[in-house]
Amino acid sequence: MSEFPNPPSSENSAHALPEVVDASAQFPNGKVVEIKPPEMKGDRFPVVALGASAGGLEALERFFLHLPATTGMAFVVVMHLDPDGKDMLPDVLARFTAMPVQRAEDGMRVKPDHVYCIPPDRDMSMLHGTLLLLPPTQPRGRRMPIDYFLQSLAKDANERAICILFSGAGSDGTIGLKMVMENFGMVMVQDPDTAAFDSMPRSAISTEFVDQVLAPEQMPTVLLDYMRRPQLHTRSVEREPAEAGSKPAHALQKIFILIRNKTGHDFSFYKRNTVFRRIERRMNSHQIKEFTDYVRYLQENPQEVDLLFKELLIGVTKFFRDNEAFEALKNHLGPLLQRKPVDSTIRVWAPGCSTGEEAYSLVMVLKECLDQVAPNKYLKLQVFATDINQDGVDHARAGVYNENIAADISPERLRRFFTKTDASYQVKKEVRDAVVFAVHNLNKDAPFTKLDLLVCRNLLIYLNSELQRNLLPVFHYALNPSGLLFLGPSENLTGFQELFQPLDIKWKISQRTNVPYSLARIVNFPFSLSRQSAAATTSGTMHTPARKDSTFAVLVQKLLLGAYAPPAVVINAKGEILFVNGRTGKYLEPAPGLGGMNVFEMAREELRFEISGAVHRAHQQRQDVVVEAGKLNTTRGYELVRITVKYLQQPEALAGLLLVVFEDVPTPKPRRRASGTEVVHSSVVENLQRELQYTKQRLQSTIEEMESSLEELKSTNEELQSANEELQSTNEEAMTNKEEMQSLNEELMTLNMQYLSKTEELSQAANDMKNLLDATAIATIFLDNDMVIKRFTASVSRIISLMPTDVGRPITHFASKLRYETLEQDVRRVLDRLVAVSTNIQTTTGEWYDMRILPYRTLDNYISGAVITFTDITALKQLEERTQQSAAFAESVVAAVREPLVVLNEQMRVVSLSQAFADMFGIDTAGGCGQLFADLGEGAWRDGTLTEHVQALAADGQEFDQLPVEATFPRLGTHRLSFYGRRLRLDGQPNGHLLVGICEPPLPA
Repeated sequence: MSEFPNPPSSENSAHALPEVVDASAQFPNGKVVEIKPPEMKGDRFPVVALGASAGGLEALERFFLHLPATTGMAFVVVMHLDPDGKDMLPDVLARFTAMPVQRAEDGMRVKPDHVYCIPPDRDMSMLHGTLLLLPPTQPRGRRMPIDYFLQSLAKDANERAICILFSGAGSDGTIGLKMVMENFGMVMVQDPDTAAFDSMPRSAISTEFVDQVLAPEQMPTVLLDYMRRPQLHTRSVEREPAEAGSKPAHALQKIFILIRNKTGHDFSFYKRNTVFRRIERRMNSHQIKEFTDYVRYLQENPQEVDLLFKELLIGVTKFFRDNEAFEALKNHLGPLLQRKPVDSTIRVWAPGCSTGEEAYSLVMVLKECLDQVAPNKYLKLQVFATDINQDGVDHARAGVYNENIAADISPERLRRFFTKTDASYQVKKEVRDAVVFAVHNLNKDAPFTKLDLLVCRNLLIYLNSELQRNLLPVFHYALNPSGLLFLGPSENLTGFQELFQPLDIKWKISQRTNVPYSLARIVNFPFSLSRQSAAATTSGTMHTPARKDSTFAVLVQKLLLGAYAPPAVVINAKGEILFVNGRTGKYLEPAPGLGGMNVFEMAREELRFEISGAVHRAHQQRQDVVVEAGKLNTTRGYELVRITVKYLQQPEALAGLLLVVFEDVPTPKPRRRASGTEVVHSSVVENLQRELQYTKQRLQSTIEEMESSLEELKSTNEELQSANEELQSTNEEAMTNKEEMQSLNEELMTLNMQYLSKTEELSQAANDMKNLLDATAIATIFLDNDMVIKRFTASVSRIISLMPTDVGRPITHFASKLRYETLEQDVRRVLDRLVAVSTNIQTTTGEWYDMRILPYRTLDNYISGAVITFTDITALKQLEERTQQSAAFAESVVAAVREPLVVLNEQMRVVSLSQAFADMFGIDTAGGCGQLFADLGEGAWRDGTLTEHVQALAADGQEFDQLPVEATFPRLGTHRLSFYGRRLRLDGQPNGHLLVGICEPPLPA
């Protein structure tokens, strides 16, 4: 059984992803496709987290270019950004999508069809659909912003959470995607073969909690298809309980049978809602809508049973999950450790250990408590960590975890309890040795007993009430008096308050009470030992237990060993006593001082040499050694002892240990009085015995010297180990620096991609500007505030001889073809007064230019020099000159004509008049030009008829002939004249001038 986190709230679990409707949308690349965006009610829309690191910008571009602008989903981009650099990510992403792209702000509400980007140097989380920004707590090289956001997103959005991981180095996102999967969300990862950096995708895929592995351009199609699939738990979970359990009941039971036949584990005691959701995820991945169809699919594909089994056992855990809970546990562990006697064992059981993070966390907490509460008390730690998932247990035994665990563990604990490798951390051997990992089914296997602490967090919430009622009495039975029970924050002891006394209500820490325990309370539990014990206890009849009963066999074996087996001890190669059988006080006695349980120190002086030599030979030769006639000095004299040392090879648990057996040997009967020869023989024997005793003493002295040498070697070895630890510490520091450099490199690569994108954009803008300037053919020179040339167009060479190498030189160093001496002064005036200068200038070659000098303003309205433009107006000047010549020519023609006539403009003013007209009416030719026609000849031309015809000629072009006019003139007196009027034309078009002439000489009235 794997550990699970807090379940989704009932409010969230009752909602499903809605159906979608047909619509058409246009991709940014111009492709029009038919899509079905989901219809969301209120804020019940999916939130897609896009995690990326090095090389991820290209993947994001490929993703957004194939994603329509209307999907009904919100997108949150979380990347590793340089905290000191300029954030250009929103501007870059805005080029690839038609959706609004915004930089996330603290308290910003997430909306569908929007893209939000994490700002630099901030951690981002999500609560009730609102983005919250926090200063990072981890150093730069250890930050995991993707994991940080995904964990909060999974808890906030539940089944609406979607995780997509792109290219990147490291393993950021691996923990977060498990949380998304656990809360019934969906996970997609970029295909490592398409990623610029495949470390992050491969780390995510290794968790086996990934729904799809695709190229970025394929993800939008799968994402939209996922949104269209029906969510089955909307039809099962939201029904009435009776209906929800009845309709798919048979299919669900068949699924349980298939899993049990394949794996041996029964999931019928799991909560139905949890099981439904897990099964739905597998059905959605295969686009299966009905339970009966999925049962058929399981029968035809046995490998799918294994995948479903792993789906039901998602082991989402981490080190020190709910750190406040572990701190609260430390406060209650202190009294428990103080009560434990010296040399005793602290027994802990952690069922549902998953991949071992919580079990190792418990060992670290216990060791820290021992250092604080009982630093001088020797207590042995023994933690049993169990799970039904063999893969999880194997992973836990290795104790190797990704480097992203640094976000959950303090630097002090990392240094003390972990060893850093290339890209991971391994739990040190002293911590691993304290934990025993095993495959264990809490539902049917016997529990571990005599426990001081039982930690079962976030496991009961996934079991139905019946199994919970069976397990809590078992926990009470397994704990020692005053033992602690540590549950998850969403679990309780409802119905069993008399068995446990609450110590911390918030973090569910309880203490076992001393209520008399009845084995009848667990009589229905599956494991056999409890059944037999309960049956034996509750049975009203007294009868002899069957011979096959294991308890009876153990009692008989114990009786036989105590009565007939010789005294013996089991030791290791160092002589440390591990087990004692029988009464060994005759051969062993406690050593003076603070000596431990060592057979070499406790052996009687007469037997010390024999035992030491026999153990040494047996260990070296790995065979049995027998000392036949060892002498033991007692109050009744010397007694003979046979010492047998057996080297144990079987069973495996005892392999390498030594069994030392002590057997008394009968003393030989005293012989009759010896003769002289026998006396001599006896003397020789005594001499040999003394020599042997001396040899033994020398041997003992040699052994002691060897032991002294060994102690020196040990001391040297310890010094070498200390030096090795220092080197290891230096290596860890180097690895830390390497991690920081790697993180910095990722940030720089991301920043480089942003700059590259911006550079391409600027290059395109520069190309557009160059083509614009070239197309206008306007000669332009850009100067800075010191009149130094910054840039110029190719057309300038016709005016000033400039070459590309002249950029950076002052413009005053160059001679121009302009007939203009005040260019420098005009530029200075523009820079000083910010007033534009405009004038027409002619070159020495006869060309004319309209020169304009303007201030150079930046986007933030800062004056950064001047711009000089030269617009070629040579053709305009030539046209003006021709026009002037034509006008002069026309005036000369009018003046030379003998007929009296006058030329007027549209305002009825005289433009020119002939000499004959002037002479006839006594008008000065020069003074008449510019006068109103009606004012000529002292108002003689104010005749209404003539004036009306001339005005009609000007307005509508109505020409007239032989218009009789009778008027009084100063020189002529009253005469009758005949006038005609014409509209003058230039190139076939009216030019606005009128010609009024007299048809014949004036006649008297």
